[in-house]
Amino acid sequence: MSQPDTLGYLVPQFPGQTHIFFWREIAALEAMGVTPVLFSTRRPPAGLIAHDWSEAAMARTTYLGEVSLRRAARVLPRLPWGALLREAGRDGIAVLKDVLVCAAAGEALRDHCARQGISHVHVHSCGRAALIAAFARHLGGPGYSLTLHGPLSDYGPGQRYKWRHARFATVITRKLIAEMQAELPKDLPPMILRPMGVDTDYLRRDTPYRPVQPGEALRVFACGRLNVVKGHQDLIEAVRQLRAAGHDVTLEIAGQDDDGGGGFRLVLEQLIKQHRLQDHVRLLGAIDAASVKARLLEAHVFALASWHEPLGVAYMEAIACGVPTIGTAAGGVPELIDDGVEGLLVPPKAPEALAAALLRIAEDPALAQRLSTTGRARIERDYSARLGAEVIVSEMRKALG
Repeated sequence: MSQPDTLGYLVPQFPGQTHIFFWREIAALEAMGVTPVLFSTRRPPAGLIAHDWSEAAMARTTYLGEVSLRRAARVLPRLPWGALLREAGRDGIAVLKDVLVCAAAGEALRDHCARQGISHVHVHSCGRAALIAAFARHLGGPGYSLTLHGPLSDYGPGQRYKWRHARFATVITRKLIAEMQAELPKDLPPMILRPMGVDTDYLRRDTPYRPVQPGEALRVFACGRLNVVKGHQDLIEAVRQLRAAGHDVTLEIAGQDDDGGGGFRLVLEQLIKQHRLQDHVRLLGAIDAASVKARLLEAHVFALASWHEPLGVAYMEAIACGVPTIGTAAGGVPELIDDGVEGLLVPPKAPEALAAALLRIAEDPALAQRLSTTGRARIERDYSARLGAEVIVSEMRKALG
């Protein structure tokens, strides 16, 4: 490797509203003496640029989608059409659409890596970004690795080709590894279990957690994209039920929809208005990491009612801050939260169970204190952002050695 401490780092549409994890991992790589060279597919919409580090991140990022049709026409004949047509035969014509979109970006990635002496690219996606890295490799560029953050069905067609040529992959849960082994048994590179992580030095309390006091409103905080699968509508319904039963509860939800406020946010606004909760439920929009931390430290409870969640950095951030946390027994969340130990788990799509869990924490201060303490200890041990960076660097050097 011409520059053994330089790593290509490819994240789609970076920096997005949920991308604080990547920024922390970049910092952890730098602390290890590795220089991450940032690549992305395209810039995020203006309404999703929320972090105080977003401008600095964009200034450092090369956007591979900004390429010419002339380059695409030059690259297409040089792609491995036999393999790609076999993928299309299995997965349908959508494979060919992805090929057309990604071909020129693959050559652009190869050229940038050649100029900067990069012999390995880590891709935090198994969607089109992974196909771009695979094309760069085919065209004579660097090898690549992948991180799988969710079910393979979320990442589009052509997966066999993307995985078959990767040097290694990190996967965030045991559940996802089992699914991959069942679905692509003959096409997998070495896979390493490595959950996402958080900055435990930054996400911590300076003062002890204080449960809700008699006569005080229970302050509930949620953080996640405004999308139906995040279950914010179920959390709003749980708050409605508690208030209808005479319990004083307030809720703040941080996050934005993928349309910058013109999508699912409108549905939630109508729901809040319908239940006359305007004085008790607030949609904060996309807010930066410092604001998320401030609200976590003010909250009595963090709750995220996802219908499906591969693992959940938002849960980790709340637990790291010592906030009693309620999650759903969906996806990989039970690998992070052991019910009654690091937090409470309820079924997805169950507002009544969610309301009961909120009330349980409000009425049992000893439980709230215990969840605050045991949860924080688990995050420190198993979910520090530096652990993911260490695995990427170790596996990269092993592959190149």
